[in-house]
Amino acid sequence: MPKVLISDSLAEQGVAVLEQASGIEVINRPGCSPAELLELIADADGLAIRSNTKVTSEVIAAAKNLRIVGRAGIGVDNVDIGAATKAGIVVANTPEGNNITTAEHAIALMVSLARHIPQATASMKNGKWEKKKFQGMELYNQTLGVLGAGNIGKFVVARAKGLGMRVIVHDPYLTQEAAARLEVERVELNEMMSRADVVTVHVPKTKETTGILGAAQFAKAKPGLIVINAARGGIVDEAALYEALESGQVGAAGLDVFVEEPPAADHPLVNHPNVICTPHLGASTEQAQINVAVAVAEQIRDYLLKDEVRNSINVPTVSPEQMAEVGPYVSLGEKLGSFQGQLAQGRVDVVEVEYSGEVAELKVAPITIAVLKGILSPVRESVNLVNASHIAQELGIKVIESKVARSKDFASSVTVKVKGVVDRLVAGAVFHGDQPRIVRIDDFMLEAIPDGWTLLIHNHDQSGVVGNVGTLLGSSGINISRMQLALHESRGEACMLVNIDQDPSEAVLSALRDAENMIAVQVLEL
Repeated sequence: MPKVLISDSLAEQGVAVLEQASGIEVINRPGCSPAELLELIADADGLAIRSNTKVTSEVIAAAKNLRIVGRAGIGVDNVDIGAATKAGIVVANTPEGNNITTAEHAIALMVSLARHIPQATASMKNGKWEKKKFQGMELYNQTLGVLGAGNIGKFVVARAKGLGMRVIVHDPYLTQEAAARLEVERVELNEMMSRADVVTVHVPKTKETTGILGAAQFAKAKPGLIVINAARGGIVDEAALYEALESGQVGAAGLDVFVEEPPAADHPLVNHPNVICTPHLGASTEQAQINVAVAVAEQIRDYLLKDEVRNSINVPTVSPEQMAEVGPYVSLGEKLGSFQGQLAQGRVDVVEVEYSGEVAELKVAPITIAVLKGILSPVRESVNLVNASHIAQELGIKVIESKVARSKDFASSVTVKVKGVVDRLVAGAVFHGDQPRIVRIDDFMLEAIPDGWTLLIHNHDQSGVVGNVGTLLGSSGINISRMQLALHESRGEACMLVNIDQDPSEAVLSALRDAENMIAVQVLEL
């Protein structure tokens, strides 16, 4: 009988779904300590969590029978997805359950700041009547800048338009057609900052979005800007926000999230008179908690009893028989998509995936979805192999899938072309059954392993370049595990893909870019 451990507080309606499922044993231990978790997880087949439980590699190693981790909520920052995937454990979340609740909380913060409601309440409770001090701002006809038009951002847009606000959106993956459907104006980040009276953040926390609103962006803002962050701590640079508040460039801020939670009692933003803050309440309504609890319980139940996968973060929804054949290409497709997604310099309009040779005979839909997941993950929270295609459609990205009976250079190959602000091509193949390789980058042919921190270096074909790269990395304590070289002889240009053991600092990247004969240096995490 499958055993499901509930290690965080889950609404009773969700617990009931599991308890009433025939053939499942439920261990309901919310608030268990890390030591207790290691003991309880040993023979559990399923784990239901919220944000408190940390599913580390140690927990996964101790979970001998674990098949699925279900997160009641969106963020899976507290789950080591890499370790779970390696162990064959499905990680699933509930991306739809608290969208409206979080959007409403962002609107509530905005209205509270515009009308000084928390400060006026505190003043009255101190026996004062300071009517003139708390003169507010009418939101009607004000301009709202929305950073990220995903599931939550779209709900914010709709509610802001109901208040009569003008709405502009910055989202690199929102096409003009998708923006027209939302009835919003699509703008670049700097323009949004210069035009908006209020800016609200609704993007996932990734390497690309961490600190996306910082000193440079606040310097371009309309003086007195109101900033709302009910997404993830760290997307707004806290130190830069404090300086902007002190200077008056930012007039007020509403924060539901912080880099460190809970923040220190003396946190300068918590104590700033022009900041209102809440303890990560974005998803904290009774309705949202019931929604996500029931959803995660049903996902765990159906996977353990029927092998049905929904909202999986790390595995495709295909049968075990299909997965045996297509699995290696799914891994390759996600690597190729991630490669393209990290290289994209703005929105993507078209994704073309071409299958050549033997792979063209397989069910390729999961591979295409994996490509889209890789492309979208840097800019979209909770993209998985179930919803990636739907998100691409919502964003207006045109996806073209084609098959060629014979592959020119390999038994099978997958080519991904991305068209947008920059057009790029990357191709891959699977070697010896299950080993993904990148075999082409634009006009450069090579055979490289897409794994870990990787430098993509484009340079003029001159002597000494490879040696300079090795010297610069070595002197910075960065080890090179692999290096693959490619040459475009007629152009006198070369390309190298360098696998390294750590994320290079900005200083190292600047030194590489400034080196003689360099054209471009980009860092990827594959």
